[in-house]
Amino acid sequence: MNTFQEFLETVEESEKRERLVSIFSYIRKEFPELQEKVKWKQPMFTDHGTFIIGFSVSKGHISVGPERACLQKFQDDIKKAKYPLLKELFQIPWKEPVDFELLHKMIAYNIEDKKEHPGFWR
Repeated sequence: MNTFQEFLETVEESEKRERLVSIFSYIRKEFPELQEKVKWKQPMFTDHGTFIIGFSVSKGHISVGPERACLQKFQDDIKKAKYPLLKELFQIPWKEPVDFELLHKMIAYNIEDKKEHPGFWR
């Protein structure tokens, strides 16, 4: 699996696939400079070779991983959105709306915070 399309083809339920398409389309539109990668069977967006945000799916939710520093910075916003927050990611339950404003703030933060970062991870 090398492309977002190949990843999406593994998501069997059309409603879940459409939700992911809407998230990915939003990110492409708002941040056209980001590159799409699939690593470890997970779609992610990178900038100049450094990780910005990644996603995975499970039965009950979409996992969103923007790295721990970003999670810590936006933990109050994540809690306000009522998304479960874990150590390395937060979860968007399939039945809950996507907070696109929160995703936008997190991605913009990571792009700025990592603009001169030479590695993939912080």
